[in-house]
This record gives sequence, structure tokens and C-alpha cells, in this order.
Amino acid sequence: MDDNSLIKRCQNGDTVAFEQLLNHYYDTIYRFAYRWCGDQHNAQDITQQACLKLTKALKQFKGQSSFTSWLYRLVINCAKDFYKSPTQHNQREESDHALERPAQDKSARQFYSNQVLEHIDNLQEDFKDALILVYGTGLSHHDAAQRLGIKESTVSWRIYEARKLLKQTFNTSGLEQDHNVTGATL
Repeated sequence: MDDNSLIKRCQNGDTVAFEQLLNHYYDTIYRFAYRWCGDQHNAQDITQQACLKLTKALKQFKGQSSFTSWLYRLVINCAKDFYKSPTQHNQREESDHALERPAQDKSARQFYSNQVLEHIDNLQEDFKDALILVYGTGLSHHDAAQRLGIKESTVSWRIYEARKLLKQTFNTSGLEQDHNVTGATL
């Protein structure tokens, strides 16, 4: 069964279809959360919140972008809410007293990653869809093209353009460039 049929069944209240959808996308949700926060435990909490939010938010999915792109935005919004919560804020303050140099380095990488993800989120939908499918879910350009219903060369061009736009954004925003972000591994 294709995603669109499964999503329609979920939107009509089919709990078995929702379970299938969740089983299919759970690892993707976790990967998005982990890449955003860089912490396994927080990523698990964010993933749980995203799964709960998905039950209600799925009715709002209209199919105007790929489901993976829509899901990415849902997870990132859950992650942002998670880090804004007072409980999380208190835990961070307590752990700030015990920070060591490696933890500070990790915190800087996490901050940089969050900034990159925010810039990606501001990209044009078709660029963002290509980036998410290739770099977020690990699909090949060929597989991403099949999911998006476009040519493989179009996926490659969109990724090239998105990387170029991100590089310009980083230069104007003062973020240091990192080869892992604007290079081949994004």
C-alpha cells in the first residue's frame, strides 16, 4: 500500500493504518529528532512527543509537499517545543554546572546543527524535499526522484541549488562554514 492511501485511511480514523504508518516512519522520526538535538535520550523524548502530535496533526496533512517533508517540520516543531519547556530548561541549568570541555564542544555543535536545520526549514519546498529525502532519510537521488515523481537530474539540481543557497545564507548570517554541511555529506 502506498503512503497516500495509508495516510487517507489514518485521516479517516483507521487505527490499524496509523499503526502501520507509525511503524514505517518511526525510525525516520527518531533520526530527524536525533539530528536536531544530538542527544539520544532527548531524541527519544522528542520522538515520543512527535508520535503523539502526529495522531492529531495528521488530519492537517494536505499532500501539498511530500509526507516526509511535512513530518520533518512536525518533528522539528516538537523538538523546539521540547527545548522551550520549563522542565527541560531546569534540567539544562542543573547540567550546566557539571559541563566539561567536551560537553561544551558538543553544545556548540548542537547549536550549529540547530541553526543549519532552521536555515534548511526556510528553503523553498522543492529544495527542502530533496534535501530531506537524500540527507535526512538516506535515499539515493534515484529513489528520491521516484518518491517525488521527478527526474533524478532534477533532484541533483535541487540539492545543488539548496547547498548553494545555504552557503550564501551561512556567509551572510555569520555562521562558520562547515564542509560537512555545505559539502557532499550535508
